[in-house]
Amino acid sequence: MAEPLFVFCYDIARDRPRRKVAELLEKHCVRVQKSVFEARLPASGAERLARRAAIELHPGDSLRVYAITADGLARSRAYGPLPLPEEQDFYLL
Repeated sequence: MAEPLFVFCYDIARDRPRRKVAELLEKHCVRVQKSVFEARLPASGAERLARRAAIELHPGDSLRVYAITADGLARSRAYGPLPLPEEQDFYLL
C-alpha cells in the first residue's frame, strides 16, 4: 500500500526563511506551485517535516499541511503539469 499524499503550502513574508523552507521541502517533496509541495510520506514523516519547516516561521507567516485520502484524491482535479507520479504498487521478482 502506497503512502498517503500530503500537501504542504506556505505564506512566508521574509526571503531568507521562505528560501530555507522551500529548500527543505524540495528535498522531500515535489514543487507543484511556487509555495505548494506534494509528497507521499508516512504520517510521522510528514509531521517531522512540518515541524522542521515551522522552525523558520515568524509571526504572520503560515504553513499548512493537508493529508489527502485516497477518496479525496479520486475527487481532486489538477490542471496543468502533473509532476507527482500516481500511486503504484511495485513487485520485485
